[in-house]
Amino acid sequence: MTELLTAAQMRAIEQAAIESGAVTGLELMERAGRGVVEAIFEEWPELARVERGASPSCSPGYLEPEETGKVFRAVVLCGPGNNGGDGFVVARLLKERGWEVEVFLYGDASRLPPDARVNYERWAELGAVTPWDEGRIAERDGDLFVDAVFGAGLTRSPEDKVLRPLDSLYVRGATFGKMVAIDAPSGLCMDSGVALSANYGAVRAFLTVTFHKARIGHFCGDGETYCTKLAVKDIGLETSSPRCEQAGIGKVKLQDRPSGLGKLGDGHKYAHGHAMILSGPSGKGGAARLAARGALRIGAGLVTVAPTPGALQENAARLDAIMLSPVGDAQALEAVLADARLNALCLGPGLGQERARDLVPVALAAGRATVLDADALTAYADAPQELFDMLHGNCVLTPHAGEFARLFPDIAEKLNAPATKGPAYSKVDATREAAARAGCVVLFKGPDTVIADPDGTCAVNPAAYERSAPWLATAGSGDVLAGFMTGLLARGFAPKPAAEQAASLHVECALTFGPGLIAEDLPEMLPRVYRGLGG
Repeated sequence: MTELLTAAQMRAIEQAAIESGAVTGLELMERAGRGVVEAIFEEWPELARVERGASPSCSPGYLEPEETGKVFRAVVLCGPGNNGGDGFVVARLLKERGWEVEVFLYGDASRLPPDARVNYERWAELGAVTPWDEGRIAERDGDLFVDAVFGAGLTRSPEDKVLRPLDSLYVRGATFGKMVAIDAPSGLCMDSGVALSANYGAVRAFLTVTFHKARIGHFCGDGETYCTKLAVKDIGLETSSPRCEQAGIGKVKLQDRPSGLGKLGDGHKYAHGHAMILSGPSGKGGAARLAARGALRIGAGLVTVAPTPGALQENAARLDAIMLSPVGDAQALEAVLADARLNALCLGPGLGQERARDLVPVALAAGRATVLDADALTAYADAPQELFDMLHGNCVLTPHAGEFARLFPDIAEKLNAPATKGPAYSKVDATREAAARAGCVVLFKGPDTVIADPDGTCAVNPAAYERSAPWLATAGSGDVLAGFMTGLLARGFAPKPAAEQAASLHVECALTFGPGLIAEDLPEMLPRVYRGLGG
């Protein structure tokens, strides 16, 4: 996994590098601008060609230019900070390749930061800088637009006069597939993925180019909606310094492909754990069976479904490798849990709220690794603290947005409140706060799933960009995810790694199957996913 950064953490990394003497701010700005141009030509190789007869300035890493009869045109929109300085670098590099480049500046050139001012002056030797003009910008056309207005450090809602002409460009189609944002689409809070303008949201980019590490907002909230595609360019920075440690770098990870899921060759079935999925009455067992199938496929040695006695026959007709143990009430569950080999429990999918209130206290008192999902969460909507008081550190709560709001109404209110300044309260903030309150791991589901431990460590597992899997929004997929987690807990994974790996495998299975996915397909993709991972 790699770190996701806040804007403040990125500033700390840059400042630590500058103070160490390893690099100057001006050098970092040059590297950033070159990284943007490289990303542009990687995305659109045809734009690397130059007008016949031109003598472009090329550098290592750029595509070798080919001659063409077309002169490419770029509109570069620069802002009053260092993001604008990056834009001036991009403008200069494109101009040197024979492009026609038009530059607009929002702000006063005399008040630019020192490094941005240097690059403003370097550009001014090659071309004009036009003061911000809404009407003229809204009428522009070109082969490429570059948003270098505000970037990742934005802490306030931009003025309408900034976003209005960019919105007009988007609406009339001038920037479709042509807008490149440097660091972040202007108007988007990079600590949260929240758009700060109530009227215009944020700039809609086709490609967003950031540096060193991605930010939390690239993957949370509406990040993917505005960024569309994301490229991360190395500009030669390190993250190991006291300043970086003080800034909390490394506390939020980007969960990517799963790993470390293989089994030892000399184990018997009980060596890989025994998971139990508590189920509900007749006609309500589908969700538990999905979870059980997920737990078995992910590698639990044994899996048992525990329905009401009246639902035993129904489940027996649908299950073969998965065992059955009827549990009618709390006393019956206590008796079943006398078997210490039952080391992981899942309560919630299809359980029923009344049954959940009866069984959850017994399950939690047993101290086993426990996943609480669906009905096991909703059953305590009117008394969440009662649930929190019973939880232990070997639990995982798996709410979707509605369940989260019922358990943590004040936290959800902060998360859902409109934001006009940054850093806005984020899903990462909300999940961390919820985990600290509950005293256990919380997996907050969604396209931007966030997993947090009570100590504040956090992972983001997004189904976004090249890992986008919208077909996961189907009935029962959350039940399978709960089963994946329960199976990994049975295998001996700690709660947070179990939640992280399960969420990642969930996305991998959806990507492997593709469109048309239904929940039953997810467990059946695991063998193929495991083979692809070498597990």
